[in-house]
Amino acid sequence: MRPETMNAIRQAYDIEQACIQEMKDYIDDEQFGKAVDLLSTATRIAAAGCGHSGIICQHFAHLMCCIERPARFISPAEAVHGATGYLQKDDVMVFASRGGKTKELLPILDICKAKGVKVITVTENLESPLALGADVVLKQHVNRETDRWNAQGTTSTTALCMIFHALQAAVIEETGYQAEQFALIHPGGAVGERLNNKAL
Repeated sequence: MRPETMNAIRQAYDIEQACIQEMKDYIDDEQFGKAVDLLSTATRIAAAGCGHSGIICQHFAHLMCCIERPARFISPAEAVHGATGYLQKDDVMVFASRGGKTKELLPILDICKAKGVKVITVTENLESPLALGADVVLKQHVNRETDRWNAQGTTSTTALCMIFHALQAAVIEETGYQAEQFALIHPGGAVGERLNNKAL
């Protein structure tokens, strides 16, 4: 392996570490508080994004299910072919779009507004259509991607993941969700074994 390659590996760690540290400066207490209130009380939660953002939205939906907040990822392609029927008035839709202009998501925003679904948008662009149409906007900060061309969805994916992880931690606190509850729905794997043995 060339020395430059090893340097790229180390730089990737440095770039993403710096991003997470810098993100703290962009935390808006009021907006995060509103997001946590919505997620803690919604009957249903959905998440939608494209590309890397969509993959992380799938992770977010699973995180919510793990604390018994019913959630699902809605594919942007399926959303405009009936999948938004999952959402009812006062449910919550979470959009993830770094630029806030992802054209596949804009029709979903219109559907949410027509149905009275609350919208949380995670984006870097606070003046974008997805931000301006949202009830709550969470600022995504990205210093740069880790590849040499600053083009691949790497640091931006980590930044989005961090926001979703923070939201889950906050919803756990807000709802008082207990490890014993998680043990019941997570009997599998090493985590399930540890939690259920503790419960005994």
